[in-house]
Amino acid sequence: MKFGYHSQLRVFTIVAEHGSITDAARELNLTKGAVSQQMRQLEDALGLTLFERLPRGIALTPDGRELHHCSGQAYRSIEDKIRSLQATESPVLTIGLTTYFASRWLSPRLMNFMQQHPDIRLRLQPMIELTNFEKDGIDLAIRWGKGDWTDAQSSLLFRCPAWPCGNKSVYQAVQKHGLEPVLKSTALLHDTEHSSAWPEWFSTAGIAYHKPANNLIIPDPNVRVQAVIDGQGIALNDALVQHELREGKLFQIAGVKLEEYGYYLASRKYSNTSPEADALIRWLKSA
Repeated sequence: MKFGYHSQLRVFTIVAEHGSITDAARELNLTKGAVSQQMRQLEDALGLTLFERLPRGIALTPDGRELHHCSGQAYRSIEDKIRSLQATESPVLTIGLTTYFASRWLSPRLMNFMQQHPDIRLRLQPMIELTNFEKDGIDLAIRWGKGDWTDAQSSLLFRCPAWPCGNKSVYQAVQKHGLEPVLKSTALLHDTEHSSAWPEWFSTAGIAYHKPANNLIIPDPNVRVQAVIDGQGIALNDALVQHELREGKLFQIAGVKLEEYGYYLASRKYSNTSPEADALIRWLKSA
């Protein structure tokens, strides 16, 4: 009879490896209830009890241990074979980054890397929110911030401080009425709901931070730049908007900067980067 429970068997193998439904659910990005249901489906299909339900978790039964020994070996063998097949192809290095950084900084320089490393294939993965490296298949991410993320190990690529920018009307209002009244009466554009950048800037500037009622959250930095140009508010922008500053589309309205901010290379915590990623990191830091 054809076995029709391969997805349940894979879930069983992961649960058995973790010894925990909670940890397996996290790895699989499923609810604990969904994982438990798949375990019951497999047990019903096989007519076997694979787990003993305990007050503080689960334990494999003798039948469960035998099945896990077999399934674990089978999946490891499949994964090894996939890796060996992939090793015959040119490696693909997936980089997570914003289109803002890709178009304004990386793209003009990228051909040089490709000429130096024709054996490395790059995939640029657009990314706005901070990435889940394993879930999104990201080998290396380029993030703007202070490098203090808890989910990644990071190293500084280059400092890129941010300062408040507005369009011409906002700039003229600052010249006429002063900076603080304009900051209080104009929408402040944020990248995330809980971003600390604006409060940090106010603290650095020695101005009391009063969160305006008309804050606007725009995660995409390119869209945020355009929103400032269109008069939607004031944003913290970095040196990658030099083109808009030169053309008079954006205006720096204060000299105080967030000096600690910059672009960082981030990778999965507690894991080593590949030789291909190391080559890209060396190139990025010298570009």
